[in-house]
Amino acid sequence: MGAEPGGVDGLEAATAVFTRLRPRLFGIAYRMLSSATEAEDLVQEVWLRWQAYDRSTVASPEAFLATTTTRLAINVLQSARKRRETYIGPWLPEPVDTAADPYLGAERGEALEFAALLLMEKLTPGERAAYVLREAFDYSYAEIAGILSSTEAAVRQLVSRARKHLKGERRESVPAAEQRELLTTFLAAARSGDMAELERLFTPDVTSLSDGNGRKGVARMPVVGAVRVAKFLRAISGWFWADVEVRWATTNGQTSAVLLQDGVEYGLLTVGATAEGIDQVLWLVNPEKNKAVPIPA
Repeated sequence: MGAEPGGVDGLEAATAVFTRLRPRLFGIAYRMLSSATEAEDLVQEVWLRWQAYDRSTVASPEAFLATTTTRLAINVLQSARKRRETYIGPWLPEPVDTAADPYLGAERGEALEFAALLLMEKLTPGERAAYVLREAFDYSYAEIAGILSSTEAAVRQLVSRARKHLKGERRESVPAAEQRELLTTFLAAARSGDMAELERLFTPDVTSLSDGNGRKGVARMPVVGAVRVAKFLRAISGWFWADVEVRWATTNGQTSAVLLQDGVEYGLLTVGATAEGIDQVLWLVNPEKNKAVPIPA
């Protein structure tokens, strides 16, 4: 028996379904890959497969598309980790603009902040997929088991292991408004090279990470500790900030400073913050990784 007119096997209806679900598919892919560029490419591949598939056999387009996205992301993640082994200096997640969609297609903003994405790099691909689907998108264990071709019991174990790992290393972040206030105060202190103010803002084990992939003038090793990070910032304050203009962007659910030199984007700067203070200073200055964040007017 042929499919009914207007069914999901029709291209127009299939396009409508995909368009409706696209933010969620991108959100899954981005959390899995920590790269807006790779997530966009992956979602495009899902669209091509959806177009070519015999959609009359698909009982649930939502489940089919989520499954395709997740399984492709697991494959891409495995190869991406090998590529990152040759990266020069610290590797940071590629920022994504969340001004219009604070949760990036999810019910909750889980697994979206830089701190969470960095920690998720330590999970296995299976743990990461199960955690993302459960915590950010509220899929049931049964649904995740179907997506991963696993059992509910195995999925529960994956999510449990991921939670324990993240909880063991992750401090609870402050609300977005407080993070922005700390970033603003930090920038003023960094510009002036105020050692005392910088040390006051930092946690004792604060880490400054610069992602430039070998870019000239960019630190290739993490700087760790309140005194060392403050000294580093004081050392560059006399020359780095002279021609820098700061504009504000919302990336990964938090505020970032877009740094412009002579009207050209140099990179993004943001901070991770907890109740104890700023624990991460993140410099995202690899030009290839900032394309998903438009320069604010």
